[in-house]
Amino acid sequence: MQTNTHKAGLVGAIMLGGFHVLWSLLILLGWAQPLVNFSMWAHMVASGPVFTSFDAVAALTVIVIAACIGYAVGLVFSTVWNKVHGA
Repeated sequence: MQTNTHKAGLVGAIMLGGFHVLWSLLILLGWAQPLVNFSMWAHMVASGPVFTSFDAVAALTVIVIAACIGYAVGLVFSTVWNKVHGA
């Protein structure tokens, strides 16, 4: 039962990069702060992060870095899986 390391890397990139695309959209729409405020209140935490205004360069940077890390993690997990199940 072998996995395709490239496809596993793409899944990781899409998942992690996609999460950061959604987070950037929440920041752009101004919905991130109320969402985090609610989460902090629900967890009974008194202090939390304060978000600044949307920065397209910062958003693109974090999306690309997250996608690269996601690809690497998917590739490593797939390689390990193939080694374990290939023995």
